[in-house]
Amino acid sequence: MAHTIHIHDPADPRLDDFRNLSTADRRPDRPGGRGFVIAEGTVVVRRLLESAYPVRALLGVQRRIEELTEELAPAEVPAYVTPAETMADVVGFHLNRGVLAVADRAPQPDARELVARARKLAVLEGVGDHENLGSIFRNAAALGIDGVLIGPGCADPLYRRSVRVSMGNVLRVPFARLEPWPDGLGLLRDHGFRVAALTPRPGSVDLRELRAPALERVAVLVGSEGPGLTEEALAAADLAVRIPMAEGVDSLNVATAAAVAFYELGGAR
Repeated sequence: MAHTIHIHDPADPRLDDFRNLSTADRRPDRPGGRGFVIAEGTVVVRRLLESAYPVRALLGVQRRIEELTEELAPAEVPAYVTPAETMADVVGFHLNRGVLAVADRAPQPDARELVARARKLAVLEGVGDHENLGSIFRNAAALGIDGVLIGPGCADPLYRRSVRVSMGNVLRVPFARLEPWPDGLGLLRDHGFRVAALTPRPGSVDLRELRAPALERVAVLVGSEGPGLTEEALAAADLAVRIPMAEGVDSLNVATAAAVAFYELGGAR
């Protein structure tokens, strides 16, 4: 079971995995860092403990660690308990959620493996905003999407902010890099998928016309918040689909648009 250890000295080296998370060149979840997965708050920490990611340690105030007693019972990891002030000194900012967990990364399926076992997929191009990325994973989990394929220009799904915004669902929804781009979309067709590119451009098909079972195996392709999908990605898709809008509004936030598409295409149903 987990080992609860009380620490009051912010310089204690046992807390180094959690140190200075607010400093860009020191954060372990940034490129060039130590590549850890960092979970914040009891809900997300609980999902990390339940996941395949090897947890290294927890850091939190007494009350938050106690809230995780049941999940920590079978875990062979240290749970460091500190006052809130000590935790803030270590992390570099005051953490309202009161608990963090750090894990090593776990192997992800390759794109071919993920496509072979899925029926509904999300495919992302240029989603570089961590909050949008986390929201897409949360929506994918809620609406029955089997996995996410990551194209060029996307942020790291395991970045700390993405993990937090996804409410830990990025730890539950499998994802894989899709390369080369956009030729890798041919892998989807080889497995019976139709690739539906989400775009407001004229001539695209009303999304409501494509409800299940019209598309038994479908991949929803979405692009970046501003420019949307590249011409190369649109050309590589099987069809372009749009969400009907009220007059004067041309588009939605990418995570919101993806959620509408996931629902309409029957992922959860």
